[in-house]
Amino acid sequence: MANTPSAKKATRKIARRTEVNKARRSRMRTFTRKVEEAIASGSAEAATAALSAAEPVIMRAAQKGIVHKNSASRKVSRLAHRVQALAKA
Repeated sequence: MANTPSAKKATRKIARRTEVNKARRSRMRTFTRKVEEAIASGSAEAATAALSAAEPVIMRAAQKGIVHKNSASRKVSRLAHRVQALAKA
């Protein structure tokens, strides 16, 4: 357990940041899942709309340090390719 006042404060800060990060990570996963479900349903319009909503959420998570920037870009890229393939088919 933290003994010094600064260590106690640090644990409080960490707890607050953890809650915020959990919410952001959950939001990112929810938006990603909506894109996945739209792709699975076969609706190109719904998938495109879901992707355009999910992309800023994923990239914002990268900016805030929830996921790595390259990881977020890769996720968006792969979803975009799948949505594009669905639109062509």
